[in-house]
Amino acid sequence: MTRNFVIRNASSFLRKNVVMLVALAAALITMLFVPPDREYWGYFDVKTLTCLFCVLAVVCALKNIRFFYILAKKIVRSFRNARMSVLALVYITFIGSMLIANDMALLTFLPLGYLVLTSTGKQKYMAFTFVMQNIAANLGGMLTPFGNPQNLYLYTKFEIPTLEFMGIMVLPFAVSVVLITVFCMIFVKPEPLEVADEQVKLPVGRTVVYLALFALAIAIVFRGIPYGVGLVVIPAALLIMDRKALKMVDYPLLLTFVFFFVFAGNMARIQFVRDIFSGLLEKSTLLFSILSCQFISNVPSAILLSQFTENYRELLLGVNIGGVGTLIASLASLITFREYTAHNPGKSGYYIKTFSLFNLAFLIILVLFVIW
Repeated sequence: MTRNFVIRNASSFLRKNVVMLVALAAALITMLFVPPDREYWGYFDVKTLTCLFCVLAVVCALKNIRFFYILAKKIVRSFRNARMSVLALVYITFIGSMLIANDMALLTFLPLGYLVLTSTGKQKYMAFTFVMQNIAANLGGMLTPFGNPQNLYLYTKFEIPTLEFMGIMVLPFAVSVVLITVFCMIFVKPEPLEVADEQVKLPVGRTVVYLALFALAIAIVFRGIPYGVGLVVIPAALLIMDRKALKMVDYPLLLTFVFFFVFAGNMARIQFVRDIFSGLLEKSTLLFSILSCQFISNVPSAILLSQFTENYRELLLGVNIGGVGTLIASLASLITFREYTAHNPGKSGYYIKTFSLFNLAFLIILVLFVIW
């Protein structure tokens, strides 16, 4: 029994962390060409890892008191038809990704979408809603440095001024808002529905403390406070108030960054790789980064390609817009796929078709917009 339990847990861990394992394999392979030496220490962006850890830890604490869920449900309950409720779910995910990162926004608001649609008998909109929430999470996070993991990395690596960062992303962000609204208006009918009322109260003391810690984490991201302060204060506070939040942090995501740092650092030291990537990026950093995302996802694309170009404007646009497209274009898309298939076994094929159709449409429109 113990052996079966271990095998099941190991199998579950491997399935949920495929990207981390791929990153580990990639790092190990490149180590054959570039054996470990002192230069390895320069690969790691400690500030990015620290900021990501601090934000994830505080968001987990807020999630444990159901802060985002309660807030979102109150908003959804204000609407009385399917179209407006789906729009509210998608907008909440869109805005949430700007504040708590795209993967955490999906983990928080996808269950709400499932609850609203199943409790009101609107399961026919499930695949569409999940796909649109996924697109919203990937594109909503593009506006802020902490909205997507790749944003946080590029913002830190190139020391991009905050206003310049937002200025680069504001137009594709605005286009995304319009597209999401139009698609929801077209594909969801204004059918009447009622969302059950649920009386849940937030613990006032913890809510205030966690929001203060969240503000601290954001201040660190925006370089207002040294990241070392957050690395001390936030874990110390959560050790006292919510140790479970520290256990819930997505450590495989942090390890994925570590492994890709090694992979990217080693690739940058292999001369023929430098020649190939530098040549391709000189032709079009934007298009090559978008294309790269479709095959190796946006986070590893950002880390890898940043070693070969200083054109952070096009790289930033590329790895954000490139988050839509294929199922592996964004790490967050795998979360949505996992959540949908868990609730709808046997419908993975239908979901992939729906996902591919809408993501391809968004990708084409956004690429044409930024090129034009």
